[in-house]
Amino acid sequence: MSGDLSLKLKLDHLVIAAKSLDDGACYVRDRLGVEIPAGGSHPLMGTHNRLMRLGASAFLELIAIDPDAERPKRPRWYALDDPAMRKRLSEGPQLIAWVLRSHNIDQDALIAGYSAEDVIPVSRGTLSWRLTVPPDGSLPWGGTFPHLIQWDGNAQPWMQMADKGAGLAQLRIKHPEADRLASDLSGLVGDMPSYLAISEAETPGLEAELSITGRQVVL
Repeated sequence: MSGDLSLKLKLDHLVIAAKSLDDGACYVRDRLGVEIPAGGSHPLMGTHNRLMRLGASAFLELIAIDPDAERPKRPRWYALDDPAMRKRLSEGPQLIAWVLRSHNIDQDALIAGYSAEDVIPVSRGTLSWRLTVPPDGSLPWGGTFPHLIQWDGNAQPWMQMADKGAGLAQLRIKHPEADRLASDLSGLVGDMPSYLAISEAETPGLEAELSITGRQVVL
Protein backbone atom coordinates (compact mmCIF):
# COMPACT_ATOMS: atom_id res chain seq x y z
CA MET A 1 0.00 0.00 0.00
CA SER A 2 2.77 2.44 0.83
CA GLY A 3 3.88 2.47 -2.81
CA ASP A 4 0.53 3.81 -4.01
CA LEU A 5 0.74 7.59 -4.12
CA SER A 6 -3.05 7.89 -3.70
CA LEU A 7 -2.63 6.64 -0.15
CA LYS A 8 -0.09 9.27 0.93
CA LEU A 9 -2.76 11.78 1.82
CA LYS A 10 -1.94 15.34 2.82
CA LEU A 11 -3.57 17.53 5.44
CA ASP A 12 -6.43 19.55 3.94
CA HIS A 13 -7.89 21.36 6.95
CA LEU A 14 -8.60 21.48 10.66
CA VAL A 15 -12.15 21.99 11.94
CA ILE A 16 -13.06 24.13 14.94
CA ALA A 17 -16.75 24.00 15.91
CA ALA A 18 -18.61 26.60 17.94
CA LYS A 19 -22.17 27.14 19.13
CA SER A 20 -22.22 30.21 16.86
CA LEU A 21 -19.86 31.73 14.30
CA ASP A 22 -19.59 34.86 16.43
CA ASP A 23 -18.41 32.80 19.42
CA GLY A 24 -15.92 31.01 17.20
CA ALA A 25 -14.63 34.23 15.66
CA CYS A 26 -14.07 35.68 19.15
CA TYR A 27 -12.18 32.52 20.14
CA VAL A 28 -9.87 32.74 17.11
CA ARG A 29 -9.38 36.47 17.68
CA ASP A 30 -8.49 35.96 21.34
CA ARG A 31 -6.15 33.04 20.71
CA LEU A 32 -4.49 33.99 17.43
CA GLY A 33 -4.95 37.74 17.38
CA VAL A 34 -6.48 37.73 13.89
CA GLU A 35 -9.94 37.97 12.38
CA ILE A 36 -10.97 34.81 10.54
CA PRO A 37 -12.83 35.84 7.37
CA ALA A 38 -16.33 34.77 6.39
CA GLY A 39 -16.73 31.68 4.25
CA GLY A 40 -20.23 30.65 3.26
CA SER A 41 -23.14 28.31 3.96
CA HIS A 42 -23.81 24.60 3.44
CA PRO A 43 -27.52 24.11 2.62
CA LEU A 44 -27.15 20.32 2.74
CA MET A 45 -26.06 20.43 6.38
CA GLY A 46 -27.60 23.65 7.69
CA THR A 47 -24.21 25.05 8.69
CA HIS A 48 -22.01 27.99 7.79
CA ASN A 49 -18.31 28.73 8.23
CA ARG A 50 -15.31 31.03 8.34
CA LEU A 51 -11.98 30.18 6.72
CA MET A 52 -8.29 31.12 6.66
CA ARG A 53 -5.06 29.72 5.25
CA LEU A 54 -2.93 27.46 7.39
CA GLY A 55 0.46 27.24 5.72
CA ALA A 56 1.00 26.66 2.02
CA SER A 57 -1.63 24.04 1.25
CA ALA A 58 -4.08 23.70 4.15
CA PHE A 59 -6.62 25.81 6.00
CA LEU A 60 -8.51 26.33 9.23
CA GLU A 61 -12.29 26.03 9.16
CA LEU A 62 -14.55 27.47 11.83
CA ILE A 63 -18.02 25.92 11.58
CA ALA A 64 -21.36 26.32 13.37
CA ILE A 65 -25.03 25.56 12.88
CA ASP A 66 -26.62 28.28 10.75
CA PRO A 67 -29.63 29.58 12.72
CA ASP A 68 -31.21 30.91 9.52
CA ALA A 69 -30.98 27.64 7.58
CA GLU A 70 -33.63 24.97 7.28
CA ARG A 71 -33.00 21.92 9.43
CA PRO A 72 -31.35 19.30 7.20
CA LYS A 73 -33.05 16.01 6.38
CA ARG A 74 -30.10 14.07 7.78
CA PRO A 75 -27.91 14.47 10.87
CA ARG A 76 -25.43 17.32 10.49
CA TRP A 77 -21.77 16.52 10.02
CA TYR A 78 -19.15 16.69 12.76
CA ALA A 79 -21.71 15.42 15.31
CA LEU A 80 -23.20 18.93 15.58
CA ASP A 81 -26.63 17.47 16.41
CA ASP A 82 -25.26 15.20 19.13
CA PRO A 83 -26.31 16.38 22.62
CA ALA A 84 -22.82 15.61 23.92
CA MET A 85 -21.29 17.85 21.26
CA ARG A 86 -23.85 20.59 21.97
CA LYS A 87 -22.78 20.45 25.61
CA ARG A 88 -19.09 20.65 24.68
CA LEU A 89 -19.67 23.68 22.48
CA SER A 90 -21.75 25.40 25.16
CA GLU A 91 -18.53 25.48 27.15
CA GLY A 92 -16.57 27.06 24.30
CA PRO A 93 -15.32 26.43 20.75
CA GLN A 94 -13.50 23.14 20.24
CA LEU A 95 -11.06 21.64 17.75
CA ILE A 96 -13.15 18.61 16.81
CA ALA A 97 -11.90 17.16 13.52
CA TRP A 98 -9.21 17.05 10.88
CA VAL A 99 -9.45 16.28 7.18
CA LEU A 100 -7.04 14.65 4.73
CA ARG A 101 -7.07 15.45 1.01
CA SER A 102 -7.56 12.56 -1.41
CA HIS A 103 -7.34 12.31 -5.19
CA ASN A 104 -9.19 8.99 -5.23
CA ILE A 105 -11.68 9.19 -2.38
CA ASP A 106 -13.66 6.10 -3.38
CA GLN A 107 -10.57 3.95 -3.00
CA ASP A 108 -9.04 5.74 -0.03
CA ALA A 109 -12.30 5.86 1.93
CA LEU A 110 -12.66 2.08 1.78
CA ILE A 111 -9.04 1.60 2.87
CA ALA A 112 -9.70 4.01 5.75
CA GLY A 113 -12.66 1.89 6.89
CA TYR A 114 -15.46 4.11 5.62
CA SER A 115 -18.31 2.60 3.63
CA ALA A 116 -19.26 3.71 0.13
CA GLU A 117 -22.37 5.47 1.49
CA ASP A 118 -20.18 7.61 3.76
CA VAL A 119 -18.80 9.50 0.72
CA ILE A 120 -21.26 12.30 -0.02
CA PRO A 121 -21.28 15.21 -2.51
CA VAL A 122 -21.33 18.71 -1.02
CA SER A 123 -21.25 22.21 -2.49
CA ARG A 124 -20.84 25.78 -1.30
CA GLY A 125 -21.17 28.55 -3.84
CA THR A 126 -19.03 27.63 -6.84
CA LEU A 127 -17.09 24.96 -4.95
CA SER A 128 -18.02 21.29 -4.91
CA TRP A 129 -16.38 18.34 -3.25
CA ARG A 130 -16.92 14.89 -1.79
CA LEU A 131 -16.38 14.21 1.89
CA THR A 132 -16.65 11.22 4.19
CA VAL A 133 -19.60 11.75 6.55
CA PRO A 134 -21.15 8.77 8.37
CA PRO A 135 -24.97 8.67 7.97
CA ASP A 136 -25.43 9.45 11.67
CA GLY A 137 -23.05 12.43 11.43
CA SER A 138 -20.69 10.95 14.01
CA LEU A 139 -16.99 11.68 14.34
CA PRO A 140 -14.80 8.65 13.57
CA TRP A 141 -12.78 7.54 16.58
CA GLY A 142 -14.23 10.46 18.52
CA GLY A 143 -12.77 12.94 16.04
CA THR A 144 -9.23 11.59 16.22
CA PHE A 145 -9.40 9.73 12.89
CA PRO A 146 -9.52 11.98 9.82
CA HIS A 147 -12.35 12.64 7.44
CA LEU A 148 -11.33 12.43 3.77
CA ILE A 149 -12.10 15.03 1.11
CA GLN A 150 -11.71 15.25 -2.64
CA TRP A 151 -12.16 18.62 -4.32
CA ASP A 152 -13.90 18.52 -7.69
CA GLY A 153 -12.00 19.78 -10.71
CA ASN A 154 -8.70 19.83 -8.82
CA ALA A 155 -9.85 22.97 -6.98
CA GLN A 156 -7.44 24.46 -4.45
CA PRO A 157 -9.72 26.69 -2.37
CA TRP A 158 -7.08 27.49 0.26
CA MET A 159 -5.22 29.49 -2.38
CA GLN A 160 -8.07 32.03 -2.35
CA MET A 161 -8.28 32.28 1.45
CA ALA A 162 -6.80 35.06 3.56
CA ASP A 163 -3.26 34.33 4.72
CA LYS A 164 -2.93 35.59 8.30
CA GLY A 165 0.54 34.14 8.75
CA ALA A 166 -0.58 31.04 10.66
CA GLY A 167 0.96 27.61 10.18
CA LEU A 168 0.54 24.22 11.80
CA ALA A 169 3.46 23.22 13.99
CA GLN A 170 1.92 20.03 15.37
CA LEU A 171 -1.39 18.19 15.55
CA ARG A 172 -1.50 16.17 18.75
CA ILE A 173 -3.92 13.23 18.81
CA LYS A 174 -4.84 11.44 22.01
CA HIS A 175 -6.75 8.17 22.21
CA PRO A 176 -7.05 5.13 24.51
CA GLU A 177 -6.02 2.90 21.58
CA ALA A 178 -3.24 5.09 20.27
CA ASP A 179 -1.22 2.23 18.73
CA ARG A 180 -4.17 0.91 16.73
CA LEU A 181 -5.06 4.44 15.61
CA ALA A 182 -1.48 5.02 14.45
CA SER A 183 -1.52 1.73 12.56
CA ASP A 184 -4.75 2.61 10.76
CA LEU A 185 -3.40 6.06 9.92
CA SER A 186 -0.19 4.68 8.46
CA GLY A 187 -2.21 3.08 5.66
CA LEU A 188 -3.28 6.56 4.59
CA VAL A 189 -0.27 8.78 5.23
CA GLY A 190 2.62 6.33 4.88
CA ASP A 191 5.44 7.25 7.25
CA MET A 192 3.99 9.35 10.05
CA PRO A 193 4.21 13.04 9.03
CA SER A 194 6.27 15.33 11.24
CA TYR A 195 3.20 17.41 12.11
CA LEU A 196 1.45 14.43 13.74
CA ALA A 197 2.00 13.25 17.33
CA ILE A 198 -0.12 10.41 18.67
CA SER A 199 -0.24 9.45 22.34
CA GLU A 200 -2.38 7.35 24.67
CA ALA A 201 -5.00 9.01 26.87
CA GLU A 202 -8.22 7.99 28.58
CA THR A 203 -10.32 10.41 26.52
CA PRO A 204 -10.01 10.93 22.73
CA GLY A 205 -9.05 14.45 21.77
CA LEU A 206 -7.22 16.78 19.40
CA GLU A 207 -4.85 19.64 20.10
CA ALA A 208 -3.24 21.83 17.46
CA GLU A 209 -0.14 23.94 18.01
CA LEU A 210 -0.05 26.81 15.54
CA SER A 211 2.75 29.24 14.82
CA ILE A 212 1.73 32.83 14.09
CA THR A 213 3.72 36.08 14.13
CA GLY A 214 6.56 34.50 16.07
CA ARG A 215 4.28 32.92 18.71
CA GLN A 216 3.16 29.37 19.39
CA VAL A 217 -0.54 29.02 20.19
CA VAL A 218 -2.35 25.86 21.25
CA LEU A 219 -5.97 25.30 20.19
